[in-house]
Parts: sequence; structure tokens; C-alpha cells
Amino acid sequence: MRPRLAKYLALCGLGSRRHACRLIDAGLVTFNGRSASHTDRVTLDGQEACLDDIRVAGVRLRPPQAPSYWLFNKPVGVDCRLLAQDPCSLLHLLPAEPRLYPVGRLDKDSRGLLLLTNDGELTHSLMHPDFGHSKTYHVRLNLALDEAFLTRMAQGVSYKGICTLPCDTRRLTDDSFEIVLTQGLNRQIRRMSQALGYRVIDLQRVALMRLELGDLAEGQMRPLTEQEIAGLVCLKQEKSPPTNP
Repeated sequence: MRPRLAKYLALCGLGSRRHACRLIDAGLVTFNGRSASHTDRVTLDGQEACLDDIRVAGVRLRPPQAPSYWLFNKPVGVDCRLLAQDPCSLLHLLPAEPRLYPVGRLDKDSRGLLLLTNDGELTHSLMHPDFGHSKTYHVRLNLALDEAFLTRMAQGVSYKGICTLPCDTRRLTDDSFEIVLTQGLNRQIRRMSQALGYRVIDLQRVALMRLELGDLAEGQMRPLTEQEIAGLVCLKQEKSPPTNP
């Protein structure tokens, strides 16, 4: 096998293939002493060891680690970008080993379920927009909501030249509701609500597909169960997103 460089970077735990492509575009990756390109292919020996000299920001790439999968209950105020210089970064709450990163993001003002992994192929599958994996949120607003609001949210809302896809909604209390999205637009729920005259007071992700936050305490993380991992591995094997030839 001679995988493309971006795929191999993802396998080594640097993030999704999309993130690996951004590292290559930024000139941060070298391949056998020269600037890497997207067409480079990695040479592996019979034991899957890399025979190429690959470096990221001058540091030689470590071989792939065993895949690891965790759920984390993100508090408000934590930034999902893994920036060492930012004291609010999620990076400072994660273990040094294995190197984990979030599958998708929650904005700094939101809280709830994050899937953490070093499995770049899974990340690529879950984040690819063609698949529309479901994400469930509980949302509290600044005003009591009516049935018209729920209907309009479910049908799709237009804002800033965007029309969101239809989704499922249901009332929880007078001023809160549940929404299940298959899109991942930036600050989508907040902007949908604002377009309808409401302001989001609290936003919590409670599920990602069949993974549920449950009673995991805020700021805590737990490893996925064998059954949960099996479901994700099946997803990765059965649903490989389209790739460029």
C-alpha cells in the first residue's frame, strides 16, 4: 500500500484528512527533505512502518498509535481549537498520550458532548457533509416559544444567504426545545433562532448519532464502550466518503 500523504497524516493522529490537507497547503509538511505536495504517496514496509522522512513543523512524524475513542462533556468557555498558547483551549484538558482531537466542534459558548479520537479516518467520515450524521441539541431561549417557531425551525430557516436543511424539533419546556441537525454550519442554531427573533441562552449537545452524553459530569471524559466503538468502526468501514482519484 502507498496511501496518499494526507490520509497517512490522519492515520498518525494529526486530525482529519481535511486538516492534514491544510497543513500541507500551509507548507508545514516536508516529505523526504522537500516541501510536501498533495500527490505524495507514503511508502510502507511489510510491517506497515513508514520508509519516508515526513516532518510536520520540523518534527518527524510519529507512527500511528492504536485508535482511541472518548466522550468529553465540554463546559462553556472551552475553545475546541487545539492551541497551546490559548489558556481556554481544549488542549489543556486532554491527556498528553494518546494525542486526541475533537470530531467537529462546539463553539466556546456552547457545552455538551464531544467525541475525541486519534482515528483520522473516522473523523473524515463523520465530518464529511455528504453523510449528514445526526447531532442532537437541547436549547433554551430568552423567550417562551410557540408551535410556529418549532415548525419554522423544522422546515429550514434562511439567514445570510443560507437556507438550512429540514430537521426534527420538539418542545421540552415553555422556553426550551430539542433539535436534531444533520448539518454542521457555524453557530447554526444560534443564527436560526436569531433569524426568528429569539436569542439562545443555553445550548447543549446531548447526542451524536447513537452516542449519548448521559450522566457524564461536565468537564469529565470517559472511554467509549466496546459496543459504541464497534458501531463507529462499522460506520467507518461501510461509509467511506468519496475521495479524489
